[in-house]
Amino acid sequence: MKFYKIVFLLILQVIFIPVLCWAWSGKVVGVDEGDTIEVMRDGKGEKIRLYGIDCPEIKQDFGQRAKEFTSEYVFGKIVEVEPVATDHYGRTVALVYFNNNSLNEAIIKSGFAWAYKKYSVKPRCAEWITFELEARIKKLGLWSVPNPTPPWVFRHKNKGSGSSK
Repeated sequence: MKFYKIVFLLILQVIFIPVLCWAWSGKVVGVDEGDTIEVMRDGKGEKIRLYGIDCPEIKQDFGQRAKEFTSEYVFGKIVEVEPVATDHYGRTVALVYFNNNSLNEAIIKSGFAWAYKKYSVKPRCAEWITFELEARIKKLGLWSVPNPTPPWVFRHKNKGSGSSK
């Protein structure tokens, strides 16, 4: 019977330990754009692309304001990073939390990002479309101007200009 308890405990460890270790914490040491930050991990800076959102490019209207919003929210602070994937630039794509508040959501609610419907497939992202709509109705951030250009359209028009998204 003792053997079965040990085997059971080992199986639990194999199942739950990786889940508990998946998210990690680190200090934000850089903000490249509204939706791209750098977080210290194991003594090195790791680029993090925020999952499910798309902020205006720096050279776009509100691109600098989106970067400033993100900087004010998390620069120099300890955040929790919940990785989702790695993009084709090698960046970790993640949900990021500060004081249990989602940075991804905060940027959408402030009007500095689109909810990237194509990539926002996690169940917790379902209400992001509503947050974007609320920001549009309130004319917050980039929604204060009529018909802002989505960053994916801007990047397509400016291909080859060194955009990193």
